[in-house]
Amino acid sequence: MTVIITNDGAIAPAAADAPRPSRPARRRGALPAIGLAPFGVYVLLFLAVPTGLAIGTGFLDGDGAFTLDNLAALAEPVIVQTFLNSFLLSAVTAVVGAVVGALVCWAVLGLREGGAIRGAIDSASSVLAQFGGVMLAFAFIATIGINGVVTLLLKDLGIDIFADGAWIYAFPGLFLPYIYFQVPLMVITFMPALTGLKPQWMEANATLGGSVPGFWLRIAAPVLAPSFLASLLLLFANAFSSYATAAALASQGAQIVPLQIRAALTSETVLGRENLAGALALGMIVIMAIVMGAYALVQRRAARWQS
Repeated sequence: MTVIITNDGAIAPAAADAPRPSRPARRRGALPAIGLAPFGVYVLLFLAVPTGLAIGTGFLDGDGAFTLDNLAALAEPVIVQTFLNSFLLSAVTAVVGAVVGALVCWAVLGLREGGAIRGAIDSASSVLAQFGGVMLAFAFIATIGINGVVTLLLKDLGIDIFADGAWIYAFPGLFLPYIYFQVPLMVITFMPALTGLKPQWMEANATLGGSVPGFWLRIAAPVLAPSFLASLLLLFANAFSSYATAAALASQGAQIVPLQIRAALTSETVLGRENLAGALALGMIVIMAIVMGAYALVQRRAARWQS
């Protein structure tokens, strides 16, 4: 045992030395890192490397030399309009999806937890939130396309929904399919926040003479606001980055940024810049980073009330 001699000559025992970690303990600490290795490789190959290539090619010309011409193309009227269209599509579908999805969550909250109806709604929302891409585009074409089932039935009733043109295959036709998968995504992301409302808060509100509308306006709304805003940002990011549905439905033109990137990759020349797709991808990455950063900050605040 180690001792210490004090100034007055007394002998006192020293604090016990910290035990050194044994080898098995160090091995157990290394196991989580080994388990995360496959995920790290996956992120490196399918996220980090493509992102680096997208950013790098945005600063290269056709000969591989450094240039800023690709970034200058982002100020072209056609490209600016493409970004504005993506912003409009993402914002409108995110707001509509958030509002409708929140109302669905509020209605589901009145159902018995663990019941068949509530379980069916939760399951359907989880499935429909992922029901996008070519399948969703085909479903809309078969339903309300020019020769769709609903379109032909409405024609028999004297209603022509394509009197002003084939809008379903253009930019306006993207709003309905996007809202279709935005609403169930809002349900599965916002429902935990609603279920996190403590019954004691409503009981305290009633005890103090408050009304039910007052509870939702003065208590529930401030608590749910961060979660609602976080879900809204998530829906915006989801719509802004979606590609397959728009590519299958609007086969002509490049009305939004993902379709503009496709056009830049498949065309031999776009505004005289071979690597314009890299600059467009860089613009999308910057916007997505800002949106997801804001989402993380808001979600952190919302977690205080959900804990």
